[in-house]
Amino acid sequence: MAGDELPAGRRVAQWRVRRGMTQQMLADRLGRSKSWVDKVERGVRALDRVSTFRDIAVVLRIDASVLLGRDVQPAEVTERVEGVERIRAALSTYDIALGTPAARSVVLPADRLARDVAHAWVTFQHARYPQVVAVVPGLLATAQRAHADAPDSGRAALVEAYRVTASLLVKLGEGELGWLAADRAVAASAGDPVLVAAACVQLGQALRASGRARAARSVSLAAAYRIAPPDPDDGVPAELSLCGALLVQAALAAARDGDHRATADLLDEAGDLAARVGDGHDRHATAFGPTAVDVARAAAAVELGAARDAVAWHEKAVRRNAWRWLPPEHRAAHLLDAARAYLRTGDPRGAGRVLLDAERTAPAELRHRPAARQVIAQVTRAPHAPATLVQLALSLGVT
Repeated sequence: MAGDELPAGRRVAQWRVRRGMTQQMLADRLGRSKSWVDKVERGVRALDRVSTFRDIAVVLRIDASVLLGRDVQPAEVTERVEGVERIRAALSTYDIALGTPAARSVVLPADRLARDVAHAWVTFQHARYPQVVAVVPGLLATAQRAHADAPDSGRAALVEAYRVTASLLVKLGEGELGWLAADRAVAASAGDPVLVAAACVQLGQALRASGRARAARSVSLAAAYRIAPPDPDDGVPAELSLCGALLVQAALAAARDGDHRATADLLDEAGDLAARVGDGHDRHATAFGPTAVDVARAAAAVELGAARDAVAWHEKAVRRNAWRWLPPEHRAAHLLDAARAYLRTGDPRGAGRVLLDAERTAPAELRHRPAARQVIAQVTRAPHAPATLVQLALSLGVT
């Protein structure tokens, strides 16, 4: 077995020997029994608390991350910061408007650009955030050139490029920058009600993420009712999905603002549309349907401080057959909300369980999303946290 693949217990044994210590000596310095040390080193007993890793590391005079065979500085943090700066630079470029030489690069054919944008969305929905970070700067430049060359045919691709950028930035904890990308999506979509509605989904997310819940609610409702058909029974599924997704955004904003009644009314209205649309679709990258509304009810309950209701909605959502049809990003994001709910009901084991589900579903959701680090830190402070989660926390530098 390669050194980096050794279990933590085996590393404890290796470093104990390097320090010239017997199991009894290590046990004495830790205030533990020799039997406990022996079981840890043989892998019979899991190291299930961050504090235990730290105590052992102090006695062995090493960094706690060394016990996991990981680098001390989590690479994910550095990669995320550098990636966001590249996206910021791309959003700060005005080559097209200024007519600089860079703006006269080769314009991709419309079908190729559409495929590239669609691929970026699929990659995002599979929570492969580093890959999306890598392609977004070039995608934005390409889409801007195509729109400048052919404003009508290039508009949809530009709006979608800004939308996926906004979604990514919100996910990475960059609400203000996400707001800029979403605002540009709305500006580019002007005159096309469907594109405006699609762009406003991300605008609502970004406004809420940047602390502007009332503005998020207002813009989401305005866009929803603009695209809503006079009779929902006659509505086109794609437009009903956008309308429903916007109502969900408005409901989550109302929940952030503490408005219980509006939250319930808006989610009920979204639920009616979801029943008409059904599950298993992803129109305009919304994944809207009955299961998505149940997931939103759980998120809203967390915002409103109704943790037990949130757990109940979570457990209902994951029992649905359509749960597995939601994109991995959507499922993992929900599992983070569920972890918060379990914590608030005094169930850290339940929180740890759903976090590990999120890790299996979409590892990058925990490794690259700042909000996830806070939840992981809370769970790993609880007694008897899952050993796997403790190791993940240490590898991420979460304390």
